[in-house]
Amino acid sequence: MRLHVNVHSSKYKCTECGKCFGGKRELTRHSQIHSGEKPFECTVCGKRFAQSRNLVIHSRVHSGEKPYKCHECHKTFSESGSLNRHMRVHTGDKPYKCSLCDKSFSQSSHLQTHKRRLHSNRRPYDCRWCGKLFKSSRDLKQHVYTHTGAEPYSCRHCLECFTWDHQLKTHLLKSHNEGTWFTCHICEKKFTQKCDLKNHIRRHEGVKPYVCDECLKAFCTAGELKHHAVKHSNAKLFCCGLCAKDFKYKQSVPKHFKRCAVEHGFTGV
Repeated sequence: MRLHVNVHSSKYKCTECGKCFGGKRELTRHSQIHSGEKPFECTVCGKRFAQSRNLVIHSRVHSGEKPYKCHECHKTFSESGSLNRHMRVHTGDKPYKCSLCDKSFSQSSHLQTHKRRLHSNRRPYDCRWCGKLFKSSRDLKQHVYTHTGAEPYSCRHCLECFTWDHQLKTHLLKSHNEGTWFTCHICEKKFTQKCDLKNHIRRHEGVKPYVCDECLKAFCTAGELKHHAVKHSNAKLFCCGLCAKDFKYKQSVPKHFKRCAVEHGFTGV
């Protein structure tokens, strides 16, 4: 109780970040984060840590020890935090709520990814082939396949190869009966991806959770709203990789790029 009271009294307060602790030992251990001091070294790989508990957790990478076990599915984890996050799969708890669309997530990292992909206009990754802009390096990498002709996803049953992972999943279901079909309980239409089924059912039920802030028009999917929102925006998020001309709609870029490539003397585009 006395240690807890010290937290509120600011008796042991970090001068760097203002965080308060119940005792001098806890404050000293915390201060190592700011000083950069890492006195605890892994005897296996030499990696150093500021706190002993972090070294203990790290050592399980080498030992393979996973002392935290889920009582529902018996999956094991090396950290208690990982087990706590995993339990949300069984409880359905989603404590991280998006302030922009009210959608909730079980992990904070999933919330940040959602906000970056759907609510942010920042696109720092550009394709050197056509100038199209992307929000993540993963999206850019996937897009470049369309220019290089790469087909990194191969079927283990036959010689078929695919550009996208969802194409491989569809192929495995249709050609080799491997995987799970997602079937609409209303019209029995089948889908290879759960998200497609979810969007499909919304159309049956007339549910349109995505609403435009400008004109209040509602849509079934985030993609439909995103496409519609361009009409209200003056932002030009797509550009030509050769002349840097900006465009409002992405479908305007390929036609311009071919003409621009000829003007700049590029062939084979």
